[in-house]
Amino acid sequence: MTTWQNCEGFTRRDCLQLGLGTLLGGGLTGVLRAAAQAPAADVPRRQADSCILIWMDGGPTHYETFDPKPDAPAEIRGEFEAIPTKLPGVCFSQYLPRLASLADRIAVIRSIRHNEGNHGAGNHYMMTGAPPRIPVGCGAFVSFHPSMGSVIASERGAPAGLPAYFSMPGMTRSGGPNFLGAKFAPFIVSDDPNRPDFRVRDVALPRGLTDGQFADRKQLRQEVDRMVRINDPAAGDPVVALDEFYQQGYELVTSPAAQAAFDISREPDAVRDRYGRNGFGQRALLARRLVEAGVPFITLNEGGWDHHRDIFNALRTRLPAFEATIAALIEDLDQRGMLQRTMVLALGEFGRTPQVNSDRGRDHWSNAMSVLFAGGGTPGGQVVGATDRNGYAAVERVLAPENFVSTVYAKLGIDPDKILYTPQGRPAHLVSDPRPIAELM
Repeated sequence: MTTWQNCEGFTRRDCLQLGLGTLLGGGLTGVLRAAAQAPAADVPRRQADSCILIWMDGGPTHYETFDPKPDAPAEIRGEFEAIPTKLPGVCFSQYLPRLASLADRIAVIRSIRHNEGNHGAGNHYMMTGAPPRIPVGCGAFVSFHPSMGSVIASERGAPAGLPAYFSMPGMTRSGGPNFLGAKFAPFIVSDDPNRPDFRVRDVALPRGLTDGQFADRKQLRQEVDRMVRINDPAAGDPVVALDEFYQQGYELVTSPAAQAAFDISREPDAVRDRYGRNGFGQRALLARRLVEAGVPFITLNEGGWDHHRDIFNALRTRLPAFEATIAALIEDLDQRGMLQRTMVLALGEFGRTPQVNSDRGRDHWSNAMSVLFAGGGTPGGQVVGATDRNGYAAVERVLAPENFVSTVYAKLGIDPDKILYTPQGRPAHLVSDPRPIAELM
């Protein structure tokens, strides 16, 4: 499994070693318990059923992706050329040719800006639509407000036998549920689906345990459960409730339909090749399969975009395969008739500095960034907003993270102006500025 590291030296593996994976990403039994405790609300008039969020952790450069500045001075425009897209007068970076050919089917926002210039704070703002309440460190995993994935899991509920919110291969810094509770944390799929021995934890028998042994253990549990309960089941014996979740988990493990959603080996080789025979490519393909199974929110947490040094060589290596996977996902969803009801987003916590530094890199820059939006009823063939001629700041149709998050909620049929309540009864606006981006609606 690839371990991406940002400038503060904090890695996804560190999170797991600190035990945060257990606290923030629930196992299947916990998620099933959550679904039983919080049935989905009936939300009418939504434009999209599902969202695949491609999170480019570290802060992807806008110059070398969707907002090149070919007329800027060399120390600003960098080493890459700008190429035309299907939209007259709109250029992308030279390493995004397939997305340039799909420009009539996607929208790009060039004018989101905010004032949180470190990873922890920027991640929280873009993931929740709420700025951090206090200053936070660059490497912080912070949660002052529920993330989009957790809110959507709470509001929309889960398909039968599956969690409502997935994050692969780990959870983002601020991708948790906050006061909504751990039952709405993401279900983590940490294993690499590109490996031939890929298995999803809690959705497959433990290694070394045969079907017969599994059935025997279930039978033994049933025998034990014939013992007289300490409490009256009608009075809420927790063991009685726990039995229901174990039964659901058992049914998931033994259900051919549920297993099929995770059996990526069923995909034709041509499809797998098209997505890319790498971890990100196969996670994107698995995300499409989860959307087909009815999962409303999936995050692909792809780190490695914190390019303080050697940005051009790094992106020459990484962008071609990464862009090919995003293009394949959009095309595949479109060909299957799923794009209209599935949002695909690609973004990070901020953009990168205009001036190329002495290490041939770009540093953190929250005054400008680019966000890709596709599907889910989004009108394609448009660029929303603009930065100045040198890409220093958003200057036209200036938008905030609140507007971005409100757009996601509105498209999924959730009122961004809704008031949530903490367990203590304290009200909290879902988004303080509930205005979605009109051009994307």
